[in-house]
Amino acid sequence: MSAVLIFFFAGLLIGLPIIASMAVSVVGPLLVTGSTAYSVESFVRWTLGGADNTTSIAIPMFILAGAIMAKGGISKRLFNIFALAAGKKTGGLPCAVVLTCLFYGAISGSGPATAAAVGSMAIPLLIELGYEKIFCAALVATSAGLGVIIPPSIPFVLYGMVSNTSVGDLFIAGILPGIVIGLFLMVYAVIYCRIRGEDKEKIGANYEALRARGIFRVLRESFWALLSPVIILGGIYSGIVTPTEAATISVFYSIIVSVFVYREVSIKAIPRLMTEAVKSYAPIIILIAMATAFSRALTMLNAPQMIGEFIIATFPTKTAFILIILLVFFIMGMFMDAAPGIAVLAPILVPVATQLGISPVHFGVMLIVNLAIGQITPPFGTNLFVTSGLAKIPVLSLGKKAIPLILVFALALLVIAFVPWFSLALI
Repeated sequence: MSAVLIFFFAGLLIGLPIIASMAVSVVGPLLVTGSTAYSVESFVRWTLGGADNTTSIAIPMFILAGAIMAKGGISKRLFNIFALAAGKKTGGLPCAVVLTCLFYGAISGSGPATAAAVGSMAIPLLIELGYEKIFCAALVATSAGLGVIIPPSIPFVLYGMVSNTSVGDLFIAGILPGIVIGLFLMVYAVIYCRIRGEDKEKIGANYEALRARGIFRVLRESFWALLSPVIILGGIYSGIVTPTEAATISVFYSIIVSVFVYREVSIKAIPRLMTEAVKSYAPIIILIAMATAFSRALTMLNAPQMIGEFIIATFPTKTAFILIILLVFFIMGMFMDAAPGIAVLAPILVPVATQLGISPVHFGVMLIVNLAIGQITPPFGTNLFVTSGLAKIPVLSLGKKAIPLILVFALALLVIAFVPWFSLALI
Protein backbone atom coordinates (compact mmCIF):
# COMPACT_ATOMS: atom_id res chain seq x y z
CA MET A 1 0.00 0.00 0.00
CA SER A 2 2.79 2.44 0.90
CA ALA A 3 4.32 2.13 -2.58
CA VAL A 4 0.99 3.01 -4.24
CA LEU A 5 0.51 6.09 -2.05
CA ILE A 6 4.15 7.18 -2.49
CA PHE A 7 3.82 7.01 -6.27
CA PHE A 8 0.46 8.85 -6.11
CA PHE A 9 1.67 11.78 -4.00
CA ALA A 10 5.01 11.94 -5.84
CA GLY A 11 3.07 12.33 -9.09
CA LEU A 12 1.05 15.19 -7.60
CA LEU A 13 4.19 16.89 -6.27
CA ILE A 14 5.92 16.89 -9.66
CA GLY A 15 2.83 18.36 -11.28
CA LEU A 16 1.19 15.36 -12.92
CA PRO A 17 -2.60 15.58 -13.36
CA ILE A 18 -4.56 13.55 -10.81
CA ILE A 19 -5.61 11.08 -13.53
CA ALA A 20 -1.98 10.43 -14.49
CA SER A 21 -0.93 10.22 -10.84
CA MET A 22 -3.52 7.51 -10.19
CA ALA A 23 -2.39 5.53 -13.25
CA VAL A 24 1.28 5.77 -12.25
CA SER A 25 0.51 4.82 -8.64
CA VAL A 26 -1.17 1.60 -9.76
CA VAL A 27 1.32 0.51 -12.43
CA GLY A 28 4.53 1.97 -10.94
CA PRO A 29 4.81 -0.36 -7.91
CA LEU A 30 4.35 -3.40 -10.17
CA LEU A 31 7.31 -2.39 -12.33
CA VAL A 32 9.58 -1.22 -9.49
CA THR A 33 8.86 -3.70 -6.67
CA GLY A 34 7.59 -6.66 -8.68
CA SER A 35 4.48 -6.86 -6.48
CA THR A 36 2.11 -9.76 -7.26
CA ALA A 37 -0.95 -8.34 -5.46
CA TYR A 38 -2.42 -7.64 -8.89
CA SER A 39 -1.25 -7.46 -12.51
CA VAL A 40 -1.10 -4.97 -15.38
CA GLU A 41 -3.89 -6.99 -16.99
CA SER A 42 -5.99 -6.36 -13.86
CA PHE A 43 -5.31 -2.65 -14.14
CA VAL A 44 -6.52 -2.61 -17.75
CA ARG A 45 -9.62 -4.65 -16.86
CA TRP A 46 -10.48 -2.40 -13.91
CA THR A 47 -10.01 0.74 -16.01
CA LEU A 48 -12.25 -0.48 -18.82
CA GLY A 49 -14.82 -1.72 -16.29
CA GLY A 50 -14.91 1.71 -14.61
CA ALA A 51 -15.69 3.40 -17.92
CA ASP A 52 -18.21 0.76 -19.04
CA ASN A 53 -20.96 1.78 -16.65
CA THR A 54 -24.55 2.61 -17.58
CA THR A 55 -24.94 5.06 -14.69
CA SER A 56 -22.16 7.24 -16.09
CA ILE A 57 -24.33 8.05 -19.13
CA ALA A 58 -26.38 10.29 -16.84
CA ILE A 59 -23.49 12.74 -16.54
CA PRO A 60 -23.23 13.92 -20.19
CA MET A 61 -27.02 13.88 -20.46
CA PHE A 62 -27.43 16.25 -17.51
CA ILE A 63 -24.58 18.42 -18.86
CA LEU A 64 -26.33 18.61 -22.25
CA ALA A 65 -29.74 19.36 -20.73
CA GLY A 66 -28.22 22.14 -18.63
CA ALA A 67 -26.43 23.63 -21.65
CA ILE A 68 -29.65 23.68 -23.70
CA MET A 69 -31.64 25.19 -20.85
CA ALA A 70 -28.95 27.84 -20.31
CA LYS A 71 -29.36 28.98 -23.92
CA GLY A 72 -33.14 28.80 -23.62
CA GLY A 73 -33.58 31.75 -21.25
CA ILE A 74 -34.71 29.55 -18.36
CA SER A 75 -32.91 31.49 -15.61
CA LYS A 76 -34.62 34.79 -16.51
CA ARG A 77 -38.07 33.22 -16.43
CA LEU A 78 -37.38 31.54 -13.09
CA PHE A 79 -36.12 34.81 -11.63
CA ASN A 80 -39.19 36.72 -12.79
CA ILE A 81 -41.60 34.44 -10.96
CA PHE A 82 -39.60 34.64 -7.72
CA ALA A 83 -39.13 38.41 -8.06
CA LEU A 84 -42.87 38.79 -8.53
CA ALA A 85 -43.53 36.67 -5.44
CA ALA A 86 -41.00 38.67 -3.38
CA GLY A 87 -42.66 41.95 -4.34
CA LYS A 88 -41.14 44.98 -2.60
CA LYS A 89 -40.05 43.15 0.56
CA THR A 90 -36.64 43.91 2.05
CA GLY A 91 -34.08 41.51 0.60
CA GLY A 92 -36.71 40.11 -1.74
CA LEU A 93 -34.68 40.30 -4.95
CA PRO A 94 -31.50 38.76 -3.45
CA CYS A 95 -33.74 35.98 -2.09
CA ALA A 96 -35.15 35.59 -5.61
CA VAL A 97 -31.56 35.05 -6.83
CA VAL A 98 -31.04 32.29 -4.26
CA LEU A 99 -34.31 30.60 -5.26
CA THR A 100 -33.41 30.89 -8.94
CA CYS A 101 -30.07 29.16 -8.28
CA LEU A 102 -31.91 26.52 -6.27
CA PHE A 103 -34.30 25.70 -9.11
CA TYR A 104 -31.72 26.14 -11.87
CA GLY A 105 -29.47 23.68 -10.03
CA ALA A 106 -32.29 21.17 -10.44
CA ILE A 107 -31.83 21.61 -14.19
CA SER A 108 -28.06 21.88 -14.67
CA GLY A 109 -26.60 19.73 -11.86
CA SER A 110 -23.50 21.95 -11.93
CA GLY A 111 -22.28 24.84 -9.78
CA PRO A 112 -20.32 26.75 -12.46
CA ALA A 113 -23.14 26.28 -14.98
CA THR A 114 -25.62 27.70 -12.46
CA ALA A 115 -23.29 30.62 -11.71
CA ALA A 116 -22.93 31.42 -15.42
CA ALA A 117 -26.61 31.12 -16.33
CA VAL A 118 -28.03 32.98 -13.32
CA GLY A 119 -25.14 35.42 -12.92
CA SER A 120 -25.21 36.67 -16.51
CA MET A 121 -28.85 37.63 -16.01
CA ALA A 122 -29.09 38.57 -12.31
CA ILE A 123 -25.88 40.51 -11.67
CA PRO A 124 -26.53 43.31 -14.23
CA LEU A 125 -30.18 43.54 -13.15
CA LEU A 126 -29.41 43.81 -9.43
CA ILE A 127 -26.69 46.40 -10.09
CA GLU A 128 -29.20 48.41 -12.12
CA LEU A 129 -31.61 48.25 -9.17
CA GLY A 130 -29.03 49.76 -6.83
CA TYR A 131 -27.34 46.76 -5.20
CA GLU A 132 -23.57 46.74 -4.69
CA LYS A 133 -21.87 44.91 -7.58
CA ILE A 134 -19.49 42.88 -5.44
CA PHE A 135 -22.34 41.74 -3.16
CA CYS A 136 -24.38 40.60 -6.18
CA ALA A 137 -21.46 38.60 -7.58
CA ALA A 138 -20.67 37.03 -4.19
CA LEU A 139 -24.32 36.08 -3.65
CA VAL A 140 -24.59 34.41 -7.07
CA ALA A 141 -21.27 32.56 -6.63
CA THR A 142 -22.35 31.21 -3.24
CA SER A 143 -25.93 30.36 -4.22
CA ALA A 144 -24.66 28.58 -7.34
CA GLY A 145 -23.13 26.01 -4.99
CA LEU A 146 -26.68 24.71 -4.63
CA GLY A 147 -26.28 23.42 -8.20
CA VAL A 148 -24.31 20.40 -6.99
CA ILE A 149 -26.57 19.68 -4.00
CA ILE A 150 -30.07 19.95 -5.41
CA PRO A 151 -30.72 16.94 -7.66
CA PRO A 152 -29.92 16.08 -10.35
CA SER A 153 -26.33 16.58 -9.22
CA ILE A 154 -23.37 15.44 -11.32
CA PRO A 155 -21.13 14.99 -8.22
CA PHE A 156 -23.85 12.77 -6.69
CA VAL A 157 -23.73 10.56 -9.79
CA LEU A 158 -19.95 10.32 -9.50
CA TYR A 159 -20.06 9.61 -5.76
CA GLY A 160 -22.71 6.92 -6.28
CA MET A 161 -20.57 5.22 -8.92
CA VAL A 162 -17.29 5.13 -6.98
CA SER A 163 -18.91 4.20 -3.64
CA ASN A 164 -21.60 1.79 -4.91
CA THR A 165 -24.35 3.94 -3.38
CA SER A 166 -27.78 4.35 -4.96
CA VAL A 167 -27.75 7.50 -7.13
CA GLY A 168 -31.54 7.72 -6.81
CA ASP A 169 -31.28 7.79 -3.00
CA LEU A 170 -28.55 10.42 -3.19
CA PHE A 171 -30.71 12.62 -5.43
CA ILE A 172 -33.62 12.45 -3.00
CA ALA A 173 -31.29 12.98 -0.04
CA GLY A 174 -30.03 16.26 -1.52
CA ILE A 175 -33.44 17.95 -1.56
CA LEU A 176 -33.84 18.95 2.10
CA PRO A 177 -30.16 19.91 2.62
CA GLY A 178 -30.38 22.12 -0.48
CA ILE A 179 -33.49 23.81 0.91
CA VAL A 180 -31.82 24.28 4.32
CA ILE A 181 -28.78 25.95 2.76
CA GLY A 182 -31.03 28.12 0.59
CA LEU A 183 -32.96 29.28 3.67
CA PHE A 184 -29.73 30.11 5.52
CA LEU A 185 -28.51 32.19 2.56
CA MET A 186 -31.86 34.01 2.25
CA VAL A 187 -31.85 34.90 5.96
CA TYR A 188 -28.37 36.37 5.52
CA ALA A 189 -29.48 38.30 2.41
CA VAL A 190 -32.43 39.84 4.28
CA ILE A 191 -30.25 40.84 7.26
CA TYR A 192 -27.63 42.32 4.90
CA CYS A 193 -30.24 44.37 3.05
CA ARG A 194 -31.78 45.63 6.30
CA ILE A 195 -28.37 46.85 7.45
CA ARG A 196 -27.11 48.26 4.14
CA GLY A 197 -30.44 49.48 2.81
CA GLU A 198 -32.03 49.22 -0.64
CA ASP A 199 -33.22 51.57 -3.38
CA LYS A 200 -36.94 51.05 -2.76
CA GLU A 201 -37.92 53.32 -5.65
CA LYS A 202 -36.06 51.28 -8.28
CA ILE A 203 -37.19 47.98 -6.73
CA GLY A 204 -40.79 49.19 -6.72
CA ALA A 205 -40.54 50.23 -10.38
CA ASN A 206 -39.17 46.80 -11.33
CA TYR A 207 -42.00 45.09 -9.44
CA GLU A 208 -44.66 47.23 -11.09
CA ALA A 209 -43.14 46.47 -14.52
CA LEU A 210 -43.49 42.75 -13.80
CA ARG A 211 -47.07 43.22 -12.63
CA ALA A 212 -47.85 45.22 -15.76
CA ARG A 213 -46.85 42.22 -17.87
CA GLY A 214 -49.56 40.27 -16.09
CA ILE A 215 -49.21 37.75 -13.29
CA PHE A 216 -50.64 34.92 -15.37
CA ARG A 217 -48.29 35.68 -18.25
CA VAL A 218 -45.25 35.52 -15.95
CA LEU A 219 -46.58 32.29 -14.44
CA ARG A 220 -47.21 30.82 -17.88
CA GLU A 221 -43.70 31.67 -19.06
CA SER A 222 -42.13 30.19 -15.91
CA PHE A 223 -44.32 27.09 -15.81
CA TRP A 224 -42.24 24.98 -18.19
CA ALA A 225 -39.01 25.86 -16.38
CA LEU A 226 -40.52 25.00 -12.98
CA LEU A 227 -41.87 21.72 -14.33
CA SER A 228 -38.43 20.35 -15.29
CA PRO A 229 -37.26 19.31 -11.78
CA VAL A 230 -40.74 17.97 -11.04
CA ILE A 231 -40.55 15.62 -14.03
CA ILE A 232 -36.98 14.48 -13.26
CA LEU A 233 -37.36 13.98 -9.50
CA GLY A 234 -40.94 12.76 -9.74
CA GLY A 235 -39.89 10.07 -12.19
CA ILE A 236 -37.00 8.90 -9.99
CA TYR A 237 -38.89 9.15 -6.68
CA SER A 238 -41.89 7.22 -8.03
CA GLY A 239 -39.64 4.50 -9.42
CA ILE A 240 -40.89 5.02 -12.98
CA VAL A 241 -37.39 5.79 -14.31
CA THR A 242 -33.78 5.35 -13.20
CA PRO A 243 -31.48 8.38 -12.82
CA THR A 244 -29.91 7.57 -16.20
CA GLU A 245 -33.31 7.39 -17.87
CA ALA A 246 -34.34 10.61 -16.13
CA ALA A 247 -31.22 12.30 -17.54
CA THR A 248 -32.21 11.24 -21.04
CA ILE A 249 -35.75 12.51 -20.51
CA SER A 250 -34.35 15.83 -19.30
CA VAL A 251 -32.47 16.25 -22.60
CA PHE A 252 -35.61 15.72 -24.69
CA TYR A 253 -37.61 17.97 -22.35
CA SER A 254 -35.00 20.75 -22.56
CA ILE A 255 -35.04 20.57 -26.37
CA ILE A 256 -38.84 20.73 -26.50
CA VAL A 257 -39.02 23.69 -24.09
CA SER A 258 -36.04 25.69 -25.42
CA VAL A 259 -36.61 25.06 -29.15
CA PHE A 260 -40.38 24.78 -29.55
CA VAL A 261 -41.90 26.54 -26.51
CA TYR A 262 -39.54 29.43 -25.70
CA ARG A 263 -37.97 29.40 -29.19
CA GLU A 264 -34.62 30.76 -27.98
CA VAL A 265 -32.51 27.82 -29.21
CA SER A 266 -32.37 26.75 -32.85
CA ILE A 267 -32.26 23.14 -34.03
CA LYS A 268 -28.95 23.94 -35.73
CA ALA A 269 -27.38 24.76 -32.34
CA ILE A 270 -28.11 21.32 -30.85
CA PRO A 271 -25.16 19.45 -32.47
CA ARG A 272 -22.74 22.10 -31.19
CA LEU A 273 -24.17 21.82 -27.67
CA MET A 274 -23.85 18.02 -27.89
CA THR A 275 -20.19 18.41 -28.81
CA GLU A 276 -19.62 20.71 -25.83
CA ALA A 277 -21.31 18.20 -23.51
CA VAL A 278 -19.08 15.37 -24.76
CA LYS A 279 -15.98 17.53 -24.30
CA SER A 280 -17.05 18.28 -20.72
CA TYR A 281 -17.77 14.61 -20.07
CA ALA A 282 -14.53 13.17 -21.52
CA PRO A 283 -12.25 14.18 -18.59
CA ILE A 284 -14.85 12.96 -16.08
CA ILE A 285 -15.19 9.47 -17.58
CA ILE A 286 -11.40 9.08 -17.76
CA LEU A 287 -11.24 10.15 -14.10
CA ILE A 288 -13.93 7.59 -13.20
CA ALA A 289 -12.04 4.85 -15.06
CA MET A 290 -8.73 5.62 -13.35
CA ALA A 291 -10.37 6.09 -9.94
CA THR A 292 -11.96 2.65 -10.28
CA ALA A 293 -8.57 1.05 -10.99
CA PHE A 294 -6.95 3.06 -8.17
CA SER A 295 -9.55 2.04 -5.59
CA ARG A 296 -9.46 -1.63 -6.71
CA ALA A 297 -5.66 -1.67 -6.36
CA LEU A 298 -5.92 -0.23 -2.84
CA THR A 299 -8.59 -2.81 -2.01
CA MET A 300 -6.31 -5.65 -3.17
CA LEU A 301 -3.64 -4.27 -0.80
CA ASN A 302 -6.16 -4.05 2.09
CA ALA A 303 -5.64 -0.27 2.20
CA PRO A 304 -9.24 0.65 3.14
CA GLN A 305 -9.08 -1.65 6.16
CA MET A 306 -5.68 -0.31 7.25
CA ILE A 307 -6.68 3.32 6.74
CA GLY A 308 -9.99 2.64 8.49
CA GLU A 309 -8.26 1.13 11.51
CA PHE A 310 -5.91 4.12 11.70
CA ILE A 311 -8.73 6.67 11.46
CA ILE A 312 -10.90 4.89 14.02
CA ALA A 313 -7.94 4.56 16.41
CA THR A 314 -7.11 8.25 16.00
CA PHE A 315 -10.67 9.60 15.91
CA PRO A 316 -12.71 6.94 17.75
CA THR A 317 -16.02 8.82 17.97
CA LYS A 318 -18.47 9.65 15.20
CA THR A 319 -18.32 13.36 16.10
CA ALA A 320 -14.52 13.50 15.88
CA PHE A 321 -14.56 11.62 12.56
CA ILE A 322 -17.16 13.94 11.05
CA LEU A 323 -15.30 17.08 12.14
CA ILE A 324 -11.93 15.92 10.78
CA ILE A 325 -13.49 14.80 7.48
CA LEU A 326 -15.27 18.14 7.10
CA LEU A 327 -11.98 19.94 7.72
CA VAL A 328 -10.05 17.75 5.26
CA PHE A 329 -12.60 18.19 2.49
CA PHE A 330 -12.92 21.92 3.16
CA ILE A 331 -9.16 22.35 2.67
CA MET A 332 -9.20 20.02 -0.35
CA GLY A 333 -12.06 21.97 -1.91
CA MET A 334 -9.95 25.15 -1.78
CA PHE A 335 -7.40 23.63 -4.17
CA MET A 336 -9.23 20.94 -6.13
CA ASP A 337 -12.43 20.43 -8.10
CA ALA A 338 -15.13 18.21 -6.59
CA ALA A 339 -14.72 15.30 -9.01
CA PRO A 340 -11.09 14.37 -8.18
CA GLY A 341 -11.76 14.69 -4.45
CA ILE A 342 -14.73 12.33 -4.69
CA ALA A 343 -12.91 9.87 -6.93
CA VAL A 344 -9.84 9.60 -4.72
CA LEU A 345 -11.24 9.64 -1.18
CA ALA A 346 -14.84 8.38 -1.33
CA PRO A 347 -13.96 4.69 -1.95
CA ILE A 348 -11.57 4.78 1.01
CA LEU A 349 -13.67 6.73 3.50
CA VAL A 350 -17.16 5.32 2.86
CA PRO A 351 -16.32 1.94 4.52
CA VAL A 352 -14.92 3.81 7.53
CA ALA A 353 -18.04 5.95 7.80
CA THR A 354 -20.24 2.84 7.58
CA GLN A 355 -18.18 1.20 10.30
CA LEU A 356 -18.90 4.19 12.56
CA GLY A 357 -22.63 3.95 11.86
CA ILE A 358 -22.86 6.78 9.32
CA SER A 359 -25.13 6.09 6.35
CA PRO A 360 -23.24 6.16 2.99
CA VAL A 361 -26.04 8.39 1.67
CA HIS A 362 -25.70 10.87 4.54
CA PHE A 363 -21.92 10.77 4.22
CA GLY A 364 -22.24 11.52 0.50
CA VAL A 365 -24.44 14.54 1.19
CA MET A 366 -21.93 15.87 3.73
CA LEU A 367 -19.08 15.34 1.30
CA ILE A 368 -20.78 17.04 -1.65
CA VAL A 369 -21.99 20.01 0.45
CA ASN A 370 -18.44 20.43 1.75
CA LEU A 371 -16.97 20.36 -1.75
CA ALA A 372 -19.66 22.84 -2.86
CA ILE A 373 -18.15 25.28 -0.35
CA GLY A 374 -14.83 24.70 -2.10
CA GLN A 375 -16.35 26.10 -5.30
CA ILE A 376 -16.69 29.50 -3.62
CA THR A 377 -13.47 29.46 -1.60
CA PRO A 378 -10.24 31.11 -2.82
CA PRO A 379 -7.77 30.49 -4.34
CA PHE A 380 -9.40 28.09 -6.85
CA GLY A 381 -13.15 28.44 -6.31
CA THR A 382 -14.63 27.77 -9.76
CA ASN A 383 -17.85 29.70 -9.03
CA LEU A 384 -15.78 32.73 -8.01
CA PHE A 385 -13.91 32.67 -11.31
CA VAL A 386 -17.19 32.54 -13.24
CA THR A 387 -18.88 35.42 -11.41
CA SER A 388 -15.71 37.54 -11.19
CA GLY A 389 -15.55 37.41 -14.99
CA LEU A 390 -19.20 38.40 -15.28
CA ALA A 391 -18.89 41.29 -12.80
CA LYS A 392 -15.34 42.30 -13.80
CA ILE A 393 -14.12 42.02 -10.19
CA PRO A 394 -10.77 40.48 -9.08
CA VAL A 395 -11.23 36.96 -7.72
CA LEU A 396 -9.52 37.68 -4.38
CA SER A 397 -11.66 40.79 -3.77
CA LEU A 398 -14.76 38.77 -4.55
CA GLY A 399 -13.55 35.96 -2.28
CA LYS A 400 -13.19 38.38 0.65
CA LYS A 401 -16.74 39.66 0.13
CA ALA A 402 -17.99 36.07 -0.01
CA ILE A 403 -16.51 35.13 3.38
CA PRO A 404 -19.70 35.88 5.41
CA LEU A 405 -21.73 33.86 2.87
CA ILE A 406 -19.20 31.02 3.07
CA LEU A 407 -19.56 31.02 6.87
CA VAL A 408 -23.35 30.85 6.53
CA PHE A 409 -22.95 27.94 4.08
CA ALA A 410 -20.56 26.22 6.54
CA LEU A 411 -23.03 26.70 9.41
CA ALA A 412 -25.72 25.01 7.31
CA LEU A 413 -23.24 22.19 6.60
CA LEU A 414 -22.74 21.60 10.34
CA VAL A 415 -26.51 21.37 10.83
CA ILE A 416 -26.78 18.87 7.95
CA ALA A 417 -23.77 16.86 9.18
CA PHE A 418 -24.99 16.44 12.74
CA VAL A 419 -28.70 16.09 11.97
CA PRO A 420 -28.87 13.11 9.58
CA TRP A 421 -32.65 13.48 9.36
CA PHE A 422 -32.29 16.19 6.72
CA SER A 423 -30.46 13.76 4.42
CA LEU A 424 -32.43 10.59 5.18
CA ALA A 425 -36.01 11.74 5.87
CA LEU A 426 -37.25 11.45 2.27
CA ILE A 427 -35.58 8.15 1.39
